[in-house]
This record gives sequence, structure tokens and C-alpha cells, in this order.
Amino acid sequence: MAGWRVEPGTQENGLLAELDPEQLAAVQAPRGPVCVLAGAGTGKTRTIVHRIAQLIHNGHVSAGQVLAVTFTARAAGQLRTRLRGLGVHGAQARTFHAAALRQLRYFWPRVVGGPQWDLLDSKLRVVSQAAHRAGAGTESEVLRDLATEIEWAKASMVAPDDYAVAAGKALRQPPAPVELVASVYRWYESFKTKANLLDFDDLLLHTAAALDEHAVVAEEFRDRYRCFVVDEYQDVTPLQQRVLDAWLGDRDDLTVVGDANQTIYSFAGASPRPLLGFTRRFPNATVVRLERDYRSTPEVVSLANRVIGAARDRPAGSRLTLVGQREPGPQPTFAEYDDEPAEAAAVARRISELLDAGTPASEIAVLYRVNAQSETYEQALSELDIPYLLRGGERFFARAEVRQATIALRTAASAGPTGELPKLVRELLEPLGLTADPPAGGAARERWASLLALVELAEELSAAVEGADLAQYVAELDMRARAQHPPTVEGVTLASLHAAKGLEWDAVFLVGLVEGTVPIQHADGNDAAVEEERRLLYVGVTRARRHLSLSWALARADGGRRNRRRSRFLYGLIPEDHPSARTARSRQQRDGSAAAPRCRVCGGPLLDAAAVKLGRCASCPADLDEELLARLKEWRAKRARALKVPAYVVFTDATLMAIAEQRPLDTAGLVAIAGIGASKLDKFGTEVLSLLRTSG
Repeated sequence: MAGWRVEPGTQENGLLAELDPEQLAAVQAPRGPVCVLAGAGTGKTRTIVHRIAQLIHNGHVSAGQVLAVTFTARAAGQLRTRLRGLGVHGAQARTFHAAALRQLRYFWPRVVGGPQWDLLDSKLRVVSQAAHRAGAGTESEVLRDLATEIEWAKASMVAPDDYAVAAGKALRQPPAPVELVASVYRWYESFKTKANLLDFDDLLLHTAAALDEHAVVAEEFRDRYRCFVVDEYQDVTPLQQRVLDAWLGDRDDLTVVGDANQTIYSFAGASPRPLLGFTRRFPNATVVRLERDYRSTPEVVSLANRVIGAARDRPAGSRLTLVGQREPGPQPTFAEYDDEPAEAAAVARRISELLDAGTPASEIAVLYRVNAQSETYEQALSELDIPYLLRGGERFFARAEVRQATIALRTAASAGPTGELPKLVRELLEPLGLTADPPAGGAARERWASLLALVELAEELSAAVEGADLAQYVAELDMRARAQHPPTVEGVTLASLHAAKGLEWDAVFLVGLVEGTVPIQHADGNDAAVEEERRLLYVGVTRARRHLSLSWALARADGGRRNRRRSRFLYGLIPEDHPSARTARSRQQRDGSAAAPRCRVCGGPLLDAAAVKLGRCASCPADLDEELLARLKEWRAKRARALKVPAYVVFTDATLMAIAEQRPLDTAGLVAIAGIGASKLDKFGTEVLSLLRTSG
């Protein structure tokens, strides 16, 4: 990071060194409500831990009175590690659920009484029972979708009786009729309660209730914790916000950090509204904007700004413009391929070149929208003998070789050996398979990589803690295992865009960027969902430090029909003279394959969801039949009343306007309008076409 420092000789110099002016402003903000709007790569974790350390250093709060919460065990583990590096011990850094579980266990005898209920690790078994009782499908995919709906409802504080209306308002796409989902939800809660079981959302519900309904419990908790810090605040759900409100009471010693441009979990109930409305709740809050990007090259930063800059109706609090602070690097590349195997093979070849040039495999990632896309890349990497890791696969500390190694290290630590820690760890792991050179591949290579990661962790600990010994190292392993905070394992990362949130690599390949995948098909017809897909691409772009590649394929299988078109989010990003743009135009001329949507008035490219839906640029004149639009809205109102759903669930205003402008006379014309898919066509197509014909 660039060397922004306070003047030498100040009392806080040790804590405030290496902070830029905006970070410094956030760290030194007075005790009370503080909102840090932190863009990708702007050093938010550094800012958080230094602010906590500064508050403790200045005597505003003791370490034991600080509770920092975030959304993943990995992020919480990183916060604890960074705080220890600043000499802060005793401050709590946990996920919302881990903090609630700890509190609920402590207060259970007073607020509930009797034996504590068991925690339900996976709700699928109970969901299956509930689905069977309600008469819903019990196939594994249906059960997972039903579980997701129940999780969304509970995170949104929606009761079973209110689910149908709330799902309609939120434009949910449930796996079964809303009344049936509500019945499954109702039976799920009944079975769970009868069995004295809690799910993860119950931890939050019961914790909030304990503090709201028991004054003595609330007083004891609020006397213990007086300073709160919330990371990734754009991802808070209504239920998590309720818990945070219960923690705070009438106090305002709260620091929140977030970036509305990285809101990508709305499907799970997350909302940036608390972040964007922070100053309305706390009018005297200190607001700091972090926009200096220390992660990515200016070239990557420029592309990221253009991706998010095309978003529609961005709230003021999300209008962060990143400013790259690193030395210039290569321009992001764009590439189009005939089919997915060709795309994967080209990506694997480029990864091989990066490896040969010295980029570690652990600093390379291939990111895609859905997990099903990984198989093609697994095969392509395997053919070139390139090691890879599937993020979201088996947990590191659950691997057999890691469990075996931990036992061996713990046994050795009890004897109190002396010597250089990394050398000692390596010697202890050699009998378990840590050879000097890596095996050729397969399971043996994966085992070797896991053991090597343990040695590298020993090297990190030795560098951070002077005189670290084997006992301290084993304690670090135990802490990381509890926090699910694994060390880095050598191998190219294969991950979904959602799973990549919070991570970064030297080289990132964003693949499969075609319409129907990015944005995902079910987002069409919902402008808010399409914009979330744009933010997801933005998150992917901002994971790259130096090398960034974006690619797409025109067919799924080798030799398949090349009828796909690249993602609408790429229009305006790729220069018109770029080879991929020329290739797309020549292919369209040759075989009629899909091309970028064009304005039906001026012929220019359509760059946002509303323009694609209308089929014209916003600035081009509309050929709108006002009388037809009024009749369409009248029909929609009647259908919405009959279905007992909000009007926009039938069709949005933008879709009706597109129909009234384009006046399609057959099903092909209807489905050509973005937002009218097979489901809407089946439900409403005949009625709409009949109305259009009588209006003609």
C-alpha cells in the first residue's frame, strides 16, 4: 500500500502508519455511529481492525467490550488474526450466527429453561418430512429449493401465513405454488419445534427475542458489549438487522462498513437499505468513502468502473468510483469461442502460460456463474496436468491427510521440541507424504498440496509471531479449524462468482459470459434482479489484481448450434474494432448466429436491461400506442386481482410499455420481448395476443 503516514513522533504512529487519508479519517472518527463506504480493494479490513485498535488504545472501550460481526467464518477468522497482529486480544470477531449461538447458550437457562435444544446442521431431513405431509414433491432438488425458500422467509422475518403475499411482492420464483410452499414451511416449523430443534435462523430469532423480552438479560449483555462493528453491511438481512438492533438498544456506538455495489445476496434476503439509510437513522453519523483501490491495476479498475457505471438508478451511497493505486498492467482481454470445450481449452492453455511465467497456481482463478459450468474446466485443466481446487468442495480441515497431520503435530507438540518452526513442521510431515518434489497428479498431488499448505502456514506464523513454537502453531490450527479458515493450498481455484466474494487472485478468468447465464435466465423480466447480476459481474472483475480475461462461447457442446450471444453487460466494454467484435459480426453475416441486441430505431447497441426490453435506446423516439397501454394495464389489474398478487407480478410497467410499442401479433413476437419467457407465455400469452388483435 502507498505510504500514507501520520507525522513521526505522534502517540498513535504505530497504529496509524500506512493508512491513507480516508482510512485515517475512518480510524480516527469519534466514538459513535460511523459509516464507511468501502469500494472493492480499498483496504476495508485494514480500516476495521485499526479502528478497533484505535478505540481501545484511546481508552474509549476495552477489548472485551468489542463485538465485530461479519458474514463468513473465514472473514471472522481473518479479523481475529489481524487484530492479534496489532496486539489486540479479547475482542470478539464472529459471524452473526456464531455470536448468537454463543449468547443463546449462555442465556438459555434464564430465557427458556430446561435442556438446550439441539442445532439442526441440515434442514433437508425435516423439510422432506414437511414436504411429504404437505403433499409437495420430495425429490432432492425440490427439497433444496424449498429449504432455500424457508431460509429466505425466515431471514426476511416472514411467517408461514404471510409467505404467499411476501413472495409475490419480492418476485420470488418458488419451486411450487406459493400456498403449497407456505404449507411446507408451516409443517417444517411444527416438526422442528416438536423435536426440540433449532435451525440457524432460530438462533437469531431467539437471541433477539431474549434481549427484547427480558430486561435483565438485555442489561447484562449491553453491559458486556459496548462497541459494535459490522463488516459487509450491504449483506445484512432484516433478521440480522433485528438482532443488531437488539444488541444496540438505545446506544449508537456502531461502525458499519460496506459497498452497495457488491450486494449480490438479495435472493437470500440481504438488502443494502440499512447501509444506504444509515445517515437517516443516525443523522450525526460520520461517513467516510474509501475509493483508492490498492488491489487491482488501473486497467482492471477502469473496466470495473465501466461495468458498474452502466447500472440504472444507482443510489447516492453506491456511487463509488474506484481509483487504481497500483502500477499499470496488461489490459483485460475479451475472447469469443465456438463452443464451451474450446473456451475451456483456451483458458487452460493461458493458465499454463501464466504458470510457466511464474504465477503460482493458487493465484489463479476461473470464475463462473453456476457450479455446473466447472466440469468442462476440470477436464481441460486435468488434460494439461494443472492442479485445481473446487471452492465449496470438501473442507480443508476435514480432509483425511489434514486430520492425520494435526494428530501428529499435536502429539509432537506435547513433547516440547525446539527448533525453527517451519523446518520442524516439514520434518514431522515428511513421513505422511510431504516429499521434496510434488507427485505427478491425482489424489497423491492433492494430499501433498494439503501438507505443503500446513508448512506454509508455519512460515506465516513464524513471520508474524517472533519465537513461535509448535504448541502455538497447533493452537493456531485448532482456531482456524473452528473458524473454517484454511491456509492457502496450491492449485488453480474453480469457483462460482458468489463463492469468490471476499477473495482475490493475481489472474482471474471470467468465463461463460453469455445471455441466459450472465445475467441468469430467471432474472429476465425483473429489472432489480438483472441489476444484481450486473453487480455479480462487477464482483468478479474486482477479484483480479493484474490479469483479467473475459470470455464466452456461442455453443454449449462441440459442434453445437452457435446461437448464443455474449452478455449484454459486455456491450460498451469491448472496442468495436476488437477481434471478438469483428468475429461476431462476420459470424452473424455468415450463419445468422446471435448478435448484440440493437435499437430498432437507430441501430445502435442496447446497453441496459430497460433498453433491451423496449428494443430501443432511451433517447430514441417511442412509437407508443397510449390507448393500447391503458387497455393492457386494465387487463393486468384484473388478472392481478384474480390471482391475488401485485400487478407487477403479472407484467412490469416496462414490459407492458414494450408490448404497446412493438405490438407483436404472434407468440414469437411476444417472447422476443425481454421478460416474457415460457412461463409468462403459458399463463398470459393467449390473452395478450387476443387483446392486441382486437386493438389492431
